[in-house]
Amino acid sequence: MTANLSQTLTLLLIEDDDGDAFLVEELLNQAQAPPRIFRARNLREAKEQLTPQIQCVLVDLSLPDASRLEALEEVLALAPHTAVLVLTGLRDVHVGVAAVQSGAQDYLVKGDVDARLLARSIRYAMERKRADLAQLKLVQAELTAQENARLESALLPGPLLRSSAIEHVTRYLPGSGGTLAGDFFDTVQTPDGSVHMVIGDVCGHGPDEAALGVALRIAWRTLVLAGQPDDTLLRTLDTLLRAERKAPEIFTTLCTATISPDLSHATMRVVGHPPPLLVRDGEVRVVTETPSGPPLGIFADAEWAVIDVPLGTEWSMMLYTDGLIEAAVGEPSRLLGVEGLLDLVREHGAIDLDRLISHVGTLSDDLAVVMVRRCIT
Repeated sequence: MTANLSQTLTLLLIEDDDGDAFLVEELLNQAQAPPRIFRARNLREAKEQLTPQIQCVLVDLSLPDASRLEALEEVLALAPHTAVLVLTGLRDVHVGVAAVQSGAQDYLVKGDVDARLLARSIRYAMERKRADLAQLKLVQAELTAQENARLESALLPGPLLRSSAIEHVTRYLPGSGGTLAGDFFDTVQTPDGSVHMVIGDVCGHGPDEAALGVALRIAWRTLVLAGQPDDTLLRTLDTLLRAERKAPEIFTTLCTATISPDLSHATMRVVGHPPPLLVRDGEVRVVTETPSGPPLGIFADAEWAVIDVPLGTEWSMMLYTDGLIEAAVGEPSRLLGVEGLLDLVREHGAIDLDRLISHVGTLSDDLAVVMVRRCIT
């Protein structure tokens, strides 16, 4: 009966016995589409032939340079994404069972093999390996999602606001890679009625950068609640960044704003960060064209100038990370940029985060936005 291997496969047979190897090759040649078979007589030769083109490995556990399961462990380490089928002697059935428990997809007893059984075992081994890899990816994705959710809740907390005179809206979208970055924001109202805000962006992507963003966000909130002045706060954050970062080239941009208790004035520091937008008396503009100073983590003796921003009685303000202005928009796609962002706000007549984000196409980076508006009663 013709063996059922309906597509041409590339196999590696690791077998030191020429007679056994000849038998396996003859059985495989009876398949509908005989596979390409590479032969290795020992583990050393197998290492040289285990290329990504190999779709299934048939390995004898009695090799001259590896004892029993040692050969399997080496093969699994060298080809973690390849199906492995173990060949055993009649007296070594228990070793075959142990091999499956150690990671092989199946085992065959040499004396009981025919063409149909061998073809079916290879096909099933490949399907089991494919299912195992799919399950592993699913588990990894679930773990990543859980970790991202945990970090995101720490990066993007709820505001500590007591005043109903302030409307506070936030949005966050992950970049196209799906990996959480170090964007963070926070808003705290202190007992004197002042509203303190921060938005920041740790350069890079991944759990280390996200964790660093969490540390900086929590430190900022702690320092604000402790009543520390802005200059001390920024120097402390700079020191913390240098102590906690994994590499000396990692820096952080951020923007801080403190709105006075009567909500008519703000002081800001733009620390190497994109300039905030302000809508005041119907006019849309950037708060400043010139940043207060460089990002955190660049210069040890950096200083950051204060930007005074009169707000008046009716206003709204938007702080954002560079993922927004670096987003692709339009056909053909182009970067939004600060001028494009200003045009969108002018077109809408107000800062509407959902309408703004609806214009955004592919994100190359995480996008975080905070909008505050004085509520006129």
